Amino acid sequence: MPTAEAAPGHRSASGAREMLCAVRNVTSASPAAGIAAVPTVRVGGRWITFFALSWFGVWIAQLTPVQLLLPVQIESLLATTDWVRNVVGFGYISGIAGAFALVAYPLTGALSDRTTSRWGRRRPWIAVGTLGFAASLLVLGVQSTLPGVGVCWVAASTFFCVLTAALTTAISDQVPVNQRGYVSGWISAPQAIGIIAGIVLVTALGLGTFAGYALMAGLLVLLGLPFLLLIPDQVLPRRLLPRRSFRSLVDGLWISPRRHPDFGWTLLSRVLVNLGNALGTGLLLYFLEFGLHVASAEDSLILLTLVYMVLVIVASLWLGRRSDRLGLGYGCFLSVDQALATQVLPDQLSRGKDLGIMNIALTVPQAIAPMLGALLVQATGGFTWLFVASGLTALAGALAVGRVKGVR
Repeated sequence: MPTAEAAPGHRSASGAREMLCAVRNVTSASPAAGIAAVPTVRVGGRWITFFALSWFGVWIAQLTPVQLLLPVQIESLLATTDWVRNVVGFGYISGIAGAFALVAYPLTGALSDRTTSRWGRRRPWIAVGTLGFAASLLVLGVQSTLPGVGVCWVAASTFFCVLTAALTTAISDQVPVNQRGYVSGWISAPQAIGIIAGIVLVTALGLGTFAGYALMAGLLVLLGLPFLLLIPDQVLPRRLLPRRSFRSLVDGLWISPRRHPDFGWTLLSRVLVNLGNALGTGLLLYFLEFGLHVASAEDSLILLTLVYMVLVIVASLWLGRRSDRLGLGYGCFLSVDQALATQVLPDQLSRGKDLGIMNIALTVPQAIAPMLGALLVQATGGFTWLFVASGLTALAGALAVGRVKGVR
């Protein structure tokens, strides 16, 4: 990880030089200062490429099941003509997984802050999360009962949290503030590409349930290996590990919004915007199939997702770079919310834990939105109010992020 001693604005000239810089900082004579320091050395194209590939693997493995594989699997197990029951069944399984994410994210972040492995603080958790996520998807593909599907999806979602809690902290650990908008865009852009790529692969290849999950698991591991193996991670010496009791660890999972209002408003805005987005997209396959009664719901899903992908990529990368230069951190949420989150952390020594809490707003809304949406569809007998709720929730999130005062 870059340290404060590095000259601001310096850019690595090659992959070898970037590696040397990272190793030099890992072995700094002042490790305590290095761990808490805000990075100043700009990461190079090699770092960003591997980071983006990792997120592409993460999103293709997470969102292809959510958008296609899991709903189809649940429909086949329920074997009912009552489409509302299918929607509710999917929603409950997703909602239960979201409840586990509430604990998995901050706990994994807190533990990674205190990890003293010779491989670094974050890399062991990235490895555990990747392998556990992939294994869970493989076992999910052979389930023949609804409870089995539920248990395996909860496991997959939990390991997804373990992986992404450590992966997102790499931005705070290694990326300078004036580059975080652009780098954070490489979280959102692969998300859009991952959705369309996964759906196209499954449908174009005519894959069944197990083959679809197996392909997603394989891509998750393959695309994540370069960042895991080739990007150095700062080691926390045991002598610097602060002594904490289990009680203090648990107490640290709560961050007072009164004492840290920018953190609180950023967290609230992320919850609302991600919830609004998830309400509008989480039940899209069901909307096409049962709301619009299109002839081929899966083909239409691909076209709609393609439009979504183009717009998200433009917002994530172009507006993300603009935000780094102009400081418009709250003007284009999709491109800079992760960058904004890294700048409102209360304590730089507990980046993993604090970002773990912040990342609850990334996954939990996506997990509970299908359940909330399903209940709304069931109560109203249609999808109209689902999309109204989606728009209003996202608008509330945009208003909330405007209350952040410490970052402009």
